[in-house]
Amino acid sequence: MTDQKPGSVNAISGAATIKPSRRRHAGTGFWQRAVHHRSFVVGGFLSLLVLAAAALSLVWTPWSPYELDIAAIVFKSEGEPRTVLDYDIFLDRQAGHWLVREIRLKWKRVLKRIDLTARSLVALIEPGSCFAGTLAEIVFAADRSYMLIGSPDGDNRPPAGMMLGDVNLSGALAMSNGLDRLRTRFLGEPEAHDKARQAIGQTFDARAAEALGLITFALDDIDWDEEIRLFLEERASFSPDALTGLEANLRFAGPETMETKIFGRLTAWQNWIFSRPNAAAETSALKRYGSGLRPSFDPKRT
Repeated sequence: MTDQKPGSVNAISGAATIKPSRRRHAGTGFWQRAVHHRSFVVGGFLSLLVLAAAALSLVWTPWSPYELDIAAIVFKSEGEPRTVLDYDIFLDRQAGHWLVREIRLKWKRVLKRIDLTARSLVALIEPGSCFAGTLAEIVFAADRSYMLIGSPDGDNRPPAGMMLGDVNLSGALAMSNGLDRLRTRFLGEPEAHDKARQAIGQTFDARAAEALGLITFALDDIDWDEEIRLFLEERASFSPDALTGLEANLRFAGPETMETKIFGRLTAWQNWIFSRPNAAAETSALKRYGSGLRPSFDPKRT
């Protein structure tokens, strides 16, 4: 009697006895073992959750559709500038700790996300504001910054002030172009950058901040409300696509990096802007140019 291989025929007995191959049971055995294995069950459950979330996103989103119509984002702050600067100093002293490193990297990502936001950004520095150190980076990231001179009548809060810290010039919160926001702001003006470095730790009122180039405008309380209103209405009346291209180009001066090529130049390509409905539709600026009719823009940003 010779050994028979699986699936062979026994010729001696004359009976065609077919022995099933072990490979035919391999698939069945795998699934039987898999459904009893904890890792497989957990992985399958998580995969189903991901698929369910993807299916749900087709019909529902947690983001409000009205947020797409927002033309500008206004930044304000409230607190004590010296306290903010003290926290920055504490983080500088503990820079070797893993948690401090993660906090700084988180701030860097948040500020870079502000830089890349397809909205008009404006910072209002009013009495009681605390734009100092890390929070001052928001002012430098904004397309416009307004600072109130003194305090309005009846307001017992201290006048608006700003403070610079080492974090503003160390490069720890660098932009997509690899430069800190003050160096980008004073690109080609090394004297202005040196003046800002010498003023670290000092408190600037509106006129001093304007003289150093840290803000766009310093306004008194007579013009404050009217100037802010005009700016917001002005930005809301422009083509959102044109503003996206304009702001993306202006925010990233200096060295060209892969990030600035993608988020700064690519989003500002003329072909992209002119192919959008705000430029090519029947009620767009190009179609109504010279007709005396006011164009109608879709306020939704990208």
